[in-house]
This record gives sequence, C-alpha cells and structure tokens, in this order.
Amino acid sequence: MKDIFSRAKAYLCVCLLLLIIGCGKAEKKYATVDSFSADISVLYNEYLTNSIASLEELNLEIPSEERKEYYKEARKYFKMMEPILAYSDKNNYKSLNAPNIIQVKGEESQDTRVINPIGFQVIEENLYEEEIDTVTLTRAINVTRDRLKLIKENLSLKLKDYHIIWLLREQIVRIATTGITGFDSPVLSQSLLESKYSYSTLIEIVKMNENKFKSKELKDKFIQSISGAQKDLDHDFNTFNRFTFIKKHTDNQLKLLVEIQKDWNVKFPFEMALSNTLSTLFSKDALNINYFSDQLSDTTNLAQKVEFGKELFNDKSLSKDYSMACATCHVKELAFTDGKKTFDKNQTRNTPTVAYSAYQQAFFMDARAGSLEGQVVGVVKNHNEFNMSMDSVVNRVQQNGIYKNKLEELYNNKRIDYNIRHAIASYIRSLNPFNSKFDKNIRGEENTLTEEEQLGFNLFMGKAMCATCHFAPVFNGTVPPNYTDTELEFIGVPATTDTINAKLSSDLGRFELFKTPERKHFFKTPTVRNAGITAPYMHNGVYASLEEVMKFYNIGGAAGLGIENNYQTLPFDNLSLTTEEIEALIAFTKTLTDTEY
Repeated sequence: MKDIFSRAKAYLCVCLLLLIIGCGKAEKKYATVDSFSADISVLYNEYLTNSIASLEELNLEIPSEERKEYYKEARKYFKMMEPILAYSDKNNYKSLNAPNIIQVKGEESQDTRVINPIGFQVIEENLYEEEIDTVTLTRAINVTRDRLKLIKENLSLKLKDYHIIWLLREQIVRIATTGITGFDSPVLSQSLLESKYSYSTLIEIVKMNENKFKSKELKDKFIQSISGAQKDLDHDFNTFNRFTFIKKHTDNQLKLLVEIQKDWNVKFPFEMALSNTLSTLFSKDALNINYFSDQLSDTTNLAQKVEFGKELFNDKSLSKDYSMACATCHVKELAFTDGKKTFDKNQTRNTPTVAYSAYQQAFFMDARAGSLEGQVVGVVKNHNEFNMSMDSVVNRVQQNGIYKNKLEELYNNKRIDYNIRHAIASYIRSLNPFNSKFDKNIRGEENTLTEEEQLGFNLFMGKAMCATCHFAPVFNGTVPPNYTDTELEFIGVPATTDTINAKLSSDLGRFELFKTPERKHFFKTPTVRNAGITAPYMHNGVYASLEEVMKFYNIGGAAGLGIENNYQTLPFDNLSLTTEEIEALIAFTKTLTDTEY
C-alpha cells in the first residue's frame, strides 16, 4: 500500500507541475518541459519518497531485525534512483554513498575540513555492529534522510538525448566497475542484488524513450541484454563469474548503446571521461585521455608532440649535472619502473610506473601535483633528481636547435616552459596500450586465459576486494565512471618484513604536505597493471614479491600485523583467502603485463 500511495502522490505532484507549465503554453516566453524529463521526474520522485519513508521508520526504538529490514528497503530505493541521482547530482550521490571513513577536504586551499561521513554505508556498518554506537547511527540516519528530502524538494530534471545516453553509459560502467565488486555494500555484500535494482531503472528509462527509437528491434535487444544481465546477477557474491558477466553483458550493452545513439542521431557537445563511442571496457579507446589532460583542447600535432616528448623524456641534459633523464628511473623494459627498492640512497620512495599514470587526477605518491605537467615541475626542482629550475630547463632546451624548432612548429604560443612540460606529459599519456593477455581475452580476441587466471580476476573483483580500491579497467585508485577523484588510502605499510615486531613505515605520506593528522601514512592507490614486472612493491619497496604483498593484504594490513591505528581504510579485518586463491590472484595479476614488456 505504501508503494501505491507514494507512486500516486509523486505522479500527482508532477502532473500539477505540468499543468502549471501548460497554462503558460500560449505565451511563447514560457519554456515547455520535455515529456521524458517529466516521466523520469515521476520515477525519481517515487524512489526518493520511498527511500525517505523507510528511513523515517528506521530508529532505535524498534527491534533490531525491523531496523535492518527498513534499512534494506531504503537502500533498495536508493540503488534504484542511483542512475538518475549519480548523473544529475554527483556531489550528493557521492556523499550519500560514501564509505564509513572520515573525509578531508580543502587542504590545497588552506581551508582544511575534516568531515564525518554520512550515507548508507555508514548506516549499514553501524547497524550491523554487535554494540551499536547510537549517536553515530542516529546522526547518519537523520542526515541521510534530510539530504534525500532536500534533493526531493529541489528536484529539477531537464534532459536532452545525449544526457540520456551519458546516464545509461555511466550506470552500465558503474555496475561493472564498482557495483559488482562490493565497493558500497561493506557488510551485507548484496552488490549483485543492488546492481539488479539499478538495472531495472535503466529498463524504465529506455521504455520511457521508446518513441525515439527508429528501430524497435534495437530497443528490444537492449532491454533483453539488461534483463539477461539481471538474471545472471542472481548469484552468490563469492562465486559470481565477473569475467563472463563483463564479456557477455557489459560490453554487449555498451555496443548496443553506440547503436542506439546512432539510431537517435545523437550529437554530443563534448566528451567526458568515458568515450562517446565506448564499445568495450578494457580498451585504450574506452576512456577519453584528453579528459585527464591539463590542456584539454590542445590536440593539434599531437603525434609529433608525443615524439618530441619522448625525446625530452630520454634526454639527460634536463638535469643539472647531465646524469639523469626521466628514463633513468622509468625504464621502459620494466614497465617504466627501475626494479630497485629506491633509486638511490637519497630517495625514500620506490619508483612508480608511469604507464597508465595519465588516468589520474593527482600525481606523486602523496598526490601533491594535480597534473602530469605539474609533476614534471616537481621532478625538475627536486634536489635529489634534476635539481634545476624550470627557467634553466627552458634555457637548455632553447639552446638545442632541433628542440627550439620543434617548439616553434608544434606550439602556437610563447609559453615555452609549459610547452616543454606538455610535450613530456603527452608522451606519458600515450603509454596505455591495453594489450595484455587479460585485455585480449576479455575483449574476445583470444581464448587463452587459464581457469586459475579467470578465478584470480573473479577473486580480485569480488571476495578479495582488491577492486574496491584498484578499479577496473585501469586498476588504479581513480574512481569510475566519472574519474574525478583519485583516492588515497592508509593500508599500514610496514618499515620491514618483520611480522613479529612490525612497525609502520616512517614515511608519513600525505601528512607531510599539509600536516593534517587524519592524513598520516596516506598514499595514492597505484595501478596494478604490469605489476608482474614492477617489483619491489609499496611506497617504500618493502615487499620483493607479489606473494609477500598478498600475505600482507590477506592478514588485514597494519591491523593484521598488530599495528594499532585509527584511520586504516582497508574494508576488511582479514580476507581469509586460501593458498590456492592467493596463487590465482597472482596468476591473474601477471596477465595484466602488456605485450611490449
């Protein structure tokens, strides 16, 4: 009865809105509301209403099991509204679906704020504790409910055809990259069920737009593909075959969506992180590399700029004593690492790969640079690296007649400093081949993955929870599908491999930049692509093998080593992986080695 009443009430509200707007139709100065926007507003309002109603019933005065049922109901409608909310109101969606970890904002602007999390994950974790923190739980319920009410009060959707396509594409990718991984279902692990809920909304949206289809067959194919995916999601979380799901369903839906935008004759005003022609998730064409660039519009002469950047990347004349180039530490044959714990006695951190590093919003292990162009400055000025000023680099480059001519030919401006950095960054942005054994298999180009390797991927994306921090398809910490945030984590890397008297690494990471206590020992999440050949591992190179890395994660990071801390971000106490499962995870990781390495 509650659902029927809520639906009727929501529909009545929107009908009244349309009536008010309709009264002004005779006067052309009043804008009309797109019928699709009105239909989806009814749907959106219904989900908001039902989620709010369930949260209203959720309180500490009722029995524990009833509280849990009201939570599940509220969460169900939240996931059903997810495609719409996540597209139309990204900030509120992010807050409402945030992990139960304190947030630090405003460090760069010197307006540092430590924010206690709200949202469904906070409620879920506290609701299922043996001893409930009543203050935290009550706050989380009330603030989450009130935020949803605010969204409902300010509901306003004006969606064009390309918005609909973007919304559909984002949710398809969200389900494949975070939805089926347990990313936002920390206790119940009901990610597969919740993905079914959000898929249902996609079906509703497509049906609302059936008049846009020239091809009814195409519409039916798309709905059938989603329905087939929903059927396969009716599975146990730990044994679910994510490899088959992505290959069979995700990529098929993406291909059909490209056909739909052609059928609708959709014109996109620009491209976001996800390519407007995305047809397979694990491909260098899946993400728009220019979205991650510091100079979005500068793609003229790009191939020549990449080649120029490659020359500069390998040129030792950019360092003070002519002894070091970028390539000195980032060796191509080692997937642009150096195979050392640290490069030399003056360095305290392991050399990370620059392959796939373009797909980030923050650079260096402590995320102190906001772009690849900015990272170049950090290397140049570092006394233990190039030990130069950018003015000195400009002078040396200008003294090279070939380089000087290239700068004049390739760049139509006088920003020599920036142009040098942009050329190097452009080369680094080209180092994303996506041609590993795994990529070729999940794209259907090969059928060479062993059962153990497939199991490893399914564990990585599921039970082992690796993909809740290392997000597919890049397997780094930049969160899909919007790719606006690159996450930092505190996993508790030790100083040595001593597990009896373990002590944290003395490197305080992000804390060193702004002295925010809540950021001690936080580091950026790197890619695990090519990890099979980029040993040693962690920011201090403490682990020499993937076996050691997996042992560290399996026991639960710092907490598992007996290191007390307040801010560890690993979403588990321990993984309880068997020896066979650990071996499968390592076998999968090695399939991510690109062909050229």
